[in-house]
Amino acid sequence: MDRGLRFGIVGAGYIAEVVAKALDAAEGATLAGVASRRRPGAEELAARHAGARVFDSWEALLASDGVDAVYVATPTAAREEICVAAARKGKHVLAEKPFADLPSYRRIADACRGARVAFMDATHFVHHPRTALLKRELGGRIGRIRAIDTRFFFPSADRSNIRYDPAKEPTGAIGDMAWYSMRSVAEFAPPDARLVGASGFARRDPVTGAVVRGAGTLRLSDGSISAWNVGYDVGSCVMDLCLLGERGAVTLDDFVLDWASGFKPASPGFEVGFAQRVGPVGPAGFERVRTHASRPQIVAMVEDFAALARDPSGPAAEECRLAGERTQALLDAAWAGLSFEGGE
Repeated sequence: MDRGLRFGIVGAGYIAEVVAKALDAAEGATLAGVASRRRPGAEELAARHAGARVFDSWEALLASDGVDAVYVATPTAAREEICVAAARKGKHVLAEKPFADLPSYRRIADACRGARVAFMDATHFVHHPRTALLKRELGGRIGRIRAIDTRFFFPSADRSNIRYDPAKEPTGAIGDMAWYSMRSVAEFAPPDARLVGASGFARRDPVTGAVVRGAGTLRLSDGSISAWNVGYDVGSCVMDLCLLGERGAVTLDDFVLDWASGFKPASPGFEVGFAQRVGPVGPAGFERVRTHASRPQIVAMVEDFAALARDPSGPAAEECRLAGERTQALLDAAWAGLSFEGGE
């Protein structure tokens, strides 16, 4: 029986389990093996997914003929080495984000291109039909984009979590969460709009030194502005995106993980979509646009990646690479433009 693209997962944390479940649900993909620096974690993850092997190391996983693709779910500091090694072994690469910096991203992308294997960053929301609809229809709905505003928060005060380890996650909440803000700019701003300036502030945890909060702005060459605001210090999950155009606005309150299937716990039956308003109207003038998805966005991501693997040098693969590159470039600029509370 053809089990499709056989994935090995490097890492056994929470996000690895989320993707493993998506592999179980996806067409054309299956989980073949797991490797982690904590073998008990790899064993537990593999045991929950029939047919998955446990490997003693990521090197052993990459050497296996039973693995076609690798999902790299490691901390940021370890990501490049594993991704490049995977490409050199002829494995397609699906990688968590962010990346260490733009040169690191490009080294991974170049290794994958040279080996003729697929490369994709694991950003879920771009695979939801809502994103494609907005990209296709945004100009007709609200006119030329003037601002892209995002807010992404979730409460996280556990200092034992890797998010609070600057050696593993050097950019902390900025890389972890502002990646999505930057990806919104990469997706919805005009492709020829260049970054002309970035500024902002950030706050570190006083005990670990991890970056736990940040906010800033990006200025683009077309005159549009993006404001972003992220962190671990708000007592609720906030995932707001507002696209402001010359004629109106589109707003989402679940742009990162859609409420229906992306967020935990999921809300089956919830009508995912966006609110649109045009002109000087009150609440009665708002329009709610539903965007049905036949599959969870993370399952769509896996299936879209499997399609890239069938044509790793095609136009879809190049578009995917460029979107990730622009995202990382914006993230690097946002990071470089930060002022830290108390100075650094």
